[in-house]
Amino acid sequence: MSNKLLEIKDLYVQAEEKQILKGLNLEINFGEVHVIMGPNGAGKSTLANVILNNPAYTQTKGDIIFKGENINNLKTDQRAKKGIFMSFQTPEEIPGISVQNFIKSATNVKTGKPVKIFEFKKELEKNMEELNMKKEYATRDLNVGFSGGEKKKNEILQMLMLKPELAILDETDSGLDVDAIKTVSKGINMFHNDKNSVLIITHSTKILENLKVDYVHILVDGRIIKTGDSSLAKEIEKNGYEAYKEVKN
Repeated sequence: MSNKLLEIKDLYVQAEEKQILKGLNLEINFGEVHVIMGPNGAGKSTLANVILNNPAYTQTKGDIIFKGENINNLKTDQRAKKGIFMSFQTPEEIPGISVQNFIKSATNVKTGKPVKIFEFKKELEKNMEELNMKKEYATRDLNVGFSGGEKKKNEILQMLMLKPELAILDETDSGLDVDAIKTVSKGINMFHNDKNSVLIITHSTKILENLKVDYVHILVDGRIIKTGDSSLAKEIEKNGYEAYKEVKN
């Protein structure tokens, strides 16, 4: 069995009439943590969204292969069922459905099996405690009245409960204080094992300090122009992106 989880080959993506990704290539194996960094407008969030087939973006060329299957023609919900999860920069508020019921429904849809309520609640409470979330948040409407930090913790809670094989975290650390970033990092470490992978999109190196990162990629003008280990993130923090803008594939 191949160890490849995600392969992206020669990917071109546009939003409306603007070309954003321009021949991007990326390969992620099971058990790896990858980080995408780059200047504003480089295409980082576009990459995250197109992997899950956000209809606001149009894939014009290339292939997205997940667990050996070309998923170009699969809809968002079908990709999620296959094992892809994405946390959002700005999680939506959904009145009328509690955190607990949202996760329970999503789990039911993903597995195709009825949720065992006692086991589900026990696991939910344990994960909420680990993420420093108050128990009463389980019965509150999803993200309604939540602080920015609580919304981001809730995204990590969903990841822990849904157990995807690929977790895409799109600037989950954005706007968080030091303590909240540590909690999010803790959640990622709780989730990550050799049977899944994590793709982190970030502007900051703070979230990486408590994580074992395998690869850091620099994305500039729609292409990954350099890949390195965790030291590359520190290099970027020190020198910025200007030095990489002239790098050619």
